[in-house]
Amino acid sequence: MERINSKDIRDLHKKFSDERNWDQFHSVKNLTMALSVETSELVEIFQWLTEKESNQISKNSKQYLQTKDELADILIYLLRIADKLDIDLNEACFDKMKKNAEKYPIAKAMNNSSKYTDFID
Repeated sequence: MERINSKDIRDLHKKFSDERNWDQFHSVKNLTMALSVETSELVEIFQWLTEKESNQISKNSKQYLQTKDELADILIYLLRIADKLDIDLNEACFDKMKKNAEKYPIAKAMNNSSKYTDFID
């Protein structure tokens, strides 16, 4: 699997939007709403599947392709929002993982799916 080149994706989507004069519709609010819709469309694919079926979606070509498309839409909107807000997603992800490591210490979180608030003494 290739690494995601977010700059190439952002540039491609910006060109696509510019050619259609769509930036006028791409406020952060509208992009966030669109991201939510695309996420819901991803959820819809998995809604009635069993755990086993959901983990084997790559064996169902129609659902696999739908999932692939929805994930792409989600990534595109996410990158567009970050671009609009001048957020470096690489930096944001590393910062968030540091915060997660503090909230979910290995000693308390190992083999435990509880929310971090349950770890507070």
